[in-house]
Amino acid sequence: MSETSEPTPSSAVPTPADAAAALGKMHFRKMDDMSREDFAILRKVHEQNLAQLPDLLLGLLKSLGGDEAYPVDRLTHSLQAATRAHRDGRDEEYVVVALLHDVGEALGPLNHGEVIASVLHPFISEANYWLLLHHPVFQTYFYGGAVGINPNGREVYRSSPYFEHTAEFCAKYDEVSFDRDYRHEPLETFIPMVRRVLSKKWTPPGQGQG
Repeated sequence: MSETSEPTPSSAVPTPADAAAALGKMHFRKMDDMSREDFAILRKVHEQNLAQLPDLLLGLLKSLGGDEAYPVDRLTHSLQAATRAHRDGRDEEYVVVALLHDVGEALGPLNHGEVIASVLHPFISEANYWLLLHHPVFQTYFYGGAVGINPNGREVYRSSPYFEHTAEFCAKYDEVSFDRDYRHEPLETFIPMVRRVLSKKWTPPGQGQG
């Protein structure tokens, strides 16, 4: 009788609990009791979170594919915006910003620009951060007059050095990317870009960040 080999626990796919166990356990009861050993584990936790961030954001992006209310789903909209920017020769950071600009809509339906701007702020330029933060009000320029919304709400930001940067993004990549006939690149084209842009060493708050 032949024997069948079964996977041993050591060959099993690691679970989140396994990953947590590998990090160790902090033991302080209040933060002013934190030891160097605790802080070493805290650092590992944040480094792990940072390493997982690209997959977390890509997962949120993929979830936008289930939205059928728009002319194209929001994943397709995002891929169209990123593809247009990529084909125009924009740098990787800009392309990633175009790809992820609406990821915050499910988490922040009232302030989705602020949501994604805050998440990406440590990884991107001030110009692109400002773009993400304000693109929702800039977008009303294109449809506000037809639906009873002030289309000129963006004018309060006219003095900003990033006004034209944001207006151009909305005009060239955002508002036009609901086109059922536009052939966009697959998500796989952009995944390496996301990983590169979000590659950054963790540092404690107030030390070396900016």
